[in-house]
Amino acid sequence: MRVHLRAVGRLSGRSEERALVDDYLARFSQTGRSLGWRFGGETEIEDKKNGGMASEAQLLRAAIPSGSLVVCLDERGALITSPDFAKKMRGWADQGRGDVTFVIGGADGIDPSLRAEADLLLSFGKMVWPHKLVRVMLAEQLYRAASIVAGTPYHRE
Repeated sequence: MRVHLRAVGRLSGRSEERALVDDYLARFSQTGRSLGWRFGGETEIEDKKNGGMASEAQLLRAAIPSGSLVVCLDERGALITSPDFAKKMRGWADQGRGDVTFVIGGADGIDPSLRAEADLLLSFGKMVWPHKLVRVMLAEQLYRAASIVAGTPYHRE
C-alpha cells in the first residue's frame, strides 16, 4: 500500500517542521517496508491565483492518485486513538488498497465538496491546528501506526 500526502502550503526546506516530517516519514518508510507499506510521496499545493478553498480543492483533486482512498484531515472529522488508526491502516492494506492519500487543507480548511468526497474525515482534536503542525502530527501518526502493526516498542499503551 502506498501512502501519499497532499497539502496546501509549503514547508520551508530548513524549517523545524520540515525536519520533523522528513524524520517521521523516513521512519515510516523503514518500519512500513516489512508490512508492504511505503511512502508514495508528498505534494505541496499552492493556489497562486488566490481562488480560495474551491480552487485549492481542484488542485488537490488533481494531485490525488486515481482510485486512491482519500482521508481528509478536518476538525469536524472522527476522533480516534492511535491503535484504532493503526487498525484502519492495516484494514486498508488487508483490503488490497493500493493507494491511501491524506489531504491537509490551507488556512481556511478543506472545501466542503472535497470533504464530501472523502472516504474518511479525521481530526487530531477539537482545536484547530496550523497546517504545518498537522503535517508533523500526521507523519508521526503514520510512523506510530506502522510501529503498532509491526509490533515494535515505539507505542506504549
